[in-house]
Amino acid sequence: MNIVARILKLIVTAFVLAVMYSMPLAAQTAELDQLFEDLAAADEQNWQSIEQNIWSEWSKSGSPSMDLLLDRGRRAMQEGDLPTAIDHFTALTDHAPNFAEGWNARATAYFQAGLFGPSIEDIRRVLVLNPRHFGALSGLAVILTDIGYPKDALEIYQEVLAIHPHRPNLKEAIERLKTEIGGSDI
Repeated sequence: MNIVARILKLIVTAFVLAVMYSMPLAAQTAELDQLFEDLAAADEQNWQSIEQNIWSEWSKSGSPSMDLLLDRGRRAMQEGDLPTAIDHFTALTDHAPNFAEGWNARATAYFQAGLFGPSIEDIRRVLVLNPRHFGALSGLAVILTDIGYPKDALEIYQEVLAIHPHRPNLKEAIERLKTEIGGSDI
């Protein structure tokens, strides 16, 4: 293994450990606590509405102008205008640094633009603010898989499974990674 690969592995490992042991700083309301309990106990018929309610709660910044930046960034991303989306999300994170969903949205835009480093950094910030963010965790697992860290990705996917057992394609991703790494214990 060359020196760059070793350094990257150390960085990824340190990042994964930091994320897994970070304490929640925000996004922890009684309503969200109840929604997460409901999500864990949900059946195949009602998990989607509970997930949507969680996303709705996460999307509330507490400021109409910040909500507008989030909406504009999401619209730009849907239209495929990633530079504009990133600009809107950057303005949002600059003005509302404790709003986890702003960081998550920008992480998604960076990922779609193929900018894995900035995406990982924004995911880190999301997870410091909101450790239960199954979307950010899933995104991190996708990136880790793409850059060649299937064992780390599997660990993250298993964290997602504990939070959101109905997450689409999650069990398939876990089984695929277990097969890829030979079913070895992590």
